[in-house]
Amino acid sequence: MPETSPVIVWIRRDLRLSDHAALHAAGQAGRPVIPVFIRDHTVDDLGAAPKWRLGLGVGHFAETLAAKGSRLVLRAGPAREVLEQLVDETGAGAVWWQRAYDPASVERDTAVKSALKDRGIDAQSFAGHVLFEPWTVETKQGEFYKVYSPFWRAVHTRDVAEPLPAPDRLPAPESWPESDALDDWRLGEAMRRGAAVVRPWVQLGEEAAQARLGGFMSGKIGAYKDGCNAVAEDGTSNLSENLALGEISPAQCWHAGLRAQEAGKEGAETWLKELVWRDFAYHLLWHTPHLPESNWRPEWDGFPWNEDERRKEVIAWKRARTGIPFVDAGLREMYVTGRMHNRARMVVASYLTKHLMCHWKIGLEWFEDCLIDWDPASNSLGWQWTAGSGPDAAPYFRVFNPITQRERFDPDADYVRRWIAEGQRNPPETALAYFDAIPESWAMSPEDDYPEPVVGADEGRKAALAAYENRDF
Repeated sequence: MPETSPVIVWIRRDLRLSDHAALHAAGQAGRPVIPVFIRDHTVDDLGAAPKWRLGLGVGHFAETLAAKGSRLVLRAGPAREVLEQLVDETGAGAVWWQRAYDPASVERDTAVKSALKDRGIDAQSFAGHVLFEPWTVETKQGEFYKVYSPFWRAVHTRDVAEPLPAPDRLPAPESWPESDALDDWRLGEAMRRGAAVVRPWVQLGEEAAQARLGGFMSGKIGAYKDGCNAVAEDGTSNLSENLALGEISPAQCWHAGLRAQEAGKEGAETWLKELVWRDFAYHLLWHTPHLPESNWRPEWDGFPWNEDERRKEVIAWKRARTGIPFVDAGLREMYVTGRMHNRARMVVASYLTKHLMCHWKIGLEWFEDCLIDWDPASNSLGWQWTAGSGPDAAPYFRVFNPITQRERFDPDADYVRRWIAEGQRNPPETALAYFDAIPESWAMSPEDDYPEPVVGADEGRKAALAAYENRDF
């Protein structure tokens, strides 16, 4: 291919200009650059909320590129077929992209790279979605880490490359290939009326993500060690949705955290550990791709979890009507904002898998449908970690008590009142918004009586521990 042939940059979960290795390299090459987003099976298989949020992100990124004098070409279909067709249409000599690590993407990308190279196309993948590539971190025995603490000790002093600047320019081709219209894809269709409720909580795009990061570093990070667990306070970075879609890179967050640590801000190390936990999840997903599908520890395959989603307890959990205020508040926060405080996530997941003795995949799949910050690695590890079937050095019988957790992390019940309307004379808009977000078929009203617990905190804990004691492994 001639040196003047275009470079196709395949955009995926990396909706940013800065610290984008593939775009940066394309901008430096001096050749026409054609950014492309493909709606393939990995997009079509997404749940309602993450697919809707992805659509918003893609639309915003298209506007960002347009402001640079470029475009985002949209095509639908199997990635290999789409890219080969675009190569034929444009005469492109290269297709570059940033790596993904979930099993479906790895399988797809491997096939795409092989097919393009067979045609003499320069097919390259670049780093950028994690801090450390999964194959670069090993124990002294040459194995991958299965426990977080030694993983942290192994990587926390490693160098992370400084983030790359946004390209100064992205040369346009002589003519642009045709593009689908984003609205025709109807990526938000399954959200229905919930989209209008969640939309005000979305912080969309790279500029908003950088503003979030800057605000967090200038203020909340100092108290993050304790503030990250105070569910009623805005003590976290709120960057999960932006990281999930690559509107900001982990390296940008890491270096900001290092600067805060050097400035003596106490919570910086705790925050850096959270970034490494995200990497740990991706390393596990890379090395053990069954993480989202089956028990990471195979001895749990015979554990007697309930897998019937029609049971009234499961329905009550999904509808945030368990009668346990902290659990219901967390779920309602998710329905209204598309996200859930991490402390609440642990309690919500523990209640489903321990108190209700339900299989973790029920919760994992529900979160896949409801979270705008859904992440394949973090969601899988989080559910298996809480259920006890995943990689974890802690005892398998950890059971979060939702009553004492509320007393400890929401002592004045501010979080509960913010999200649960029943029983309040003048419930806040946040609590009322839940009834605008949920399906009308649920037939719920803020005037309803708040339910009694479907399973009490002590009752559920005792039943879970008894089941663990009688296990066959």
